[in-house]
Amino acid sequence: MKVHAQGVVISGGASGLGRATARRFAEAGARVAILDRNEELAAEAAREVGGVAIPCDVADPRSVEAAFGRAVSELGQVRAAVSCAGIGWAGRIVGKDGPHAFESFARTVEINLFGTFNVLRLAAAHMSKLEPLETGERGVIIQTASVAAYDGQIGQAAYAASKGGVVAMTLPAARELARFGVRVMTIAPGLFATPMMAGLPPEAQAALAASVPFPSRLGDPAEYAALALHIAENPMLNGEVIRLDGAIRLAPK
Repeated sequence: MKVHAQGVVISGGASGLGRATARRFAEAGARVAILDRNEELAAEAAREVGGVAIPCDVADPRSVEAAFGRAVSELGQVRAAVSCAGIGWAGRIVGKDGPHAFESFARTVEINLFGTFNVLRLAAAHMSKLEPLETGERGVIIQTASVAAYDGQIGQAAYAASKGGVVAMTLPAARELARFGVRVMTIAPGLFATPMMAGLPPEAQAALAASVPFPSRLGDPAEYAALALHIAENPMLNGEVIRLDGAIRLAPK
C-alpha cells in the first residue's frame, strides 16, 4: 500500500520512535495524526510534519476512542496505524523492599499492552469498513514490542510481559483481520537512542551500545521509521514480528 495521500495515525508520535515515524511517513506524502499524552510535544511534532496533534492516553479507552474519532474527521480516513506509545519499567520480583509492587506491573501492562490493543481494535474497526484499494488492502496496523519479549533481563518481568503480549497477539490479529484485507505486523526493537535511553548515564549508554554485535551502536529511530514505512508498503508482510536489533541477545542482567 502506497502511503502517499493516505491518513496515518501514530500513537506516541510526539517523541522517539513515534516522532521519527511521523517524519518518515510525512516525507512519503502521508497525512499524519500524532496521538500523545504530551500535548506540547505533540503539537511541535505535528508542526514539523504538517500533521495534526491529538491528545490521547492509550491506556484510557474513552480517550483513544475520542482521539481516533477526531483523527478520522481530520484525515477523512485512516489506512495505517502505528503504535509507539509505551513506558519502560525495571523492578525485581523480590527486591530489597519486598515483592514487586503490583501497581507498577499493572500500569506497565496497561500502557504497553492494553494501550496497543486499544489502538488495534479501533483502527481495525475503522479500516474494515473502508473501500479496498486496488491491491485488495484496506489498511495496515503496525505495533511495537521489544527484544525483551524474547530475552527479558532480570528486573524486566513487567516490561517483558507487556511486550510479550504484543508479540503474542500479532498472529491471531492478522489471521482474524485477513478477511478485511487489514494486515497486522509488529516490530521488536533492540537498543535504540530514544528518550527512555537518554535517561541513562552516558557511560551506561556506551556500554549498551558496545554490546550490540553489529552495528555496535544504539539504533537510530529513523531506522525504525524506515522499517515501519516498508511494512506499510509491502503487502506480503503480515502476521509477523521483526526483530530490529543488530543481532543483540540480551544477557540475564
